[in-house]
Amino acid sequence: MTRQEALALVKEKVKTRNLVKHMLAVEAAMRALAPRFSGDPERWALAGLLHDLDYEETKDAPDRHGHVTVELLRAQGFSDEEILNAILAHAGHKTPESPMEWALFSVDPLTGLIVAAALVHPQRISGLTPQNVLNRYKEKSFARSASRENIAACRNLGLELPEFVGAVLSAMQGIRGDLGL
Repeated sequence: MTRQEALALVKEKVKTRNLVKHMLAVEAAMRALAPRFSGDPERWALAGLLHDLDYEETKDAPDRHGHVTVELLRAQGFSDEEILNAILAHAGHKTPESPMEWALFSVDPLTGLIVAAALVHPQRISGLTPQNVLNRYKEKSFARSASRENIAACRNLGLELPEFVGAVLSAMQGIRGDLGL
C-alpha cells in the first residue's frame, strides 16, 4: 500500500480533523524513528498513519479498536504482518515485541502529550522544547489520557525519555503546518 492509498483510506474512514492530525503526527514520528532501528521509514510511517483508522468506528467498543483496522486492511489484500501486529500492539491486543511495535506503542500517547503542550505554549509547537514536554510529562494531571507508562516504554527501544521526546517533537515540528500548530 502506498502512502497515497493509505491517505485515501484515512479520508474515507476518518471524519474528525483532529484525529487525522493525530494520525499524521504519529506517521511523521514513526518515519523519523525508523532509521534508528534499521527500519524502512515508509513502512513505519504507514503503521503510524493507519494505526487509528477504526478509532471513530470503535469508540464505543474499545476492545475492537485495532482489530477492525486489521480486518479491513487484510480484506484489501494488505499483508504486512509487522505493520498489522504494530496496530494490534498499540491498542493493547498483544505485547509489543519488534522495534516497530514498541515505537508505535510509545509514540501514540506522546504525540497527544506534545499537542496538548503546544496548545498552551505561546509559540505553539515551534517554540516547544523537549524540556517543556518533559516538564508537562511530570504533571500527572496534564493531558491525563496520554499514558505515561506507555510513553516510558520507549526504554524498550533503548531510548531514554529525553532523546525519545526530542526525536518525536522534532518530527512533529517538521509538519507543524499539517498539524495546525
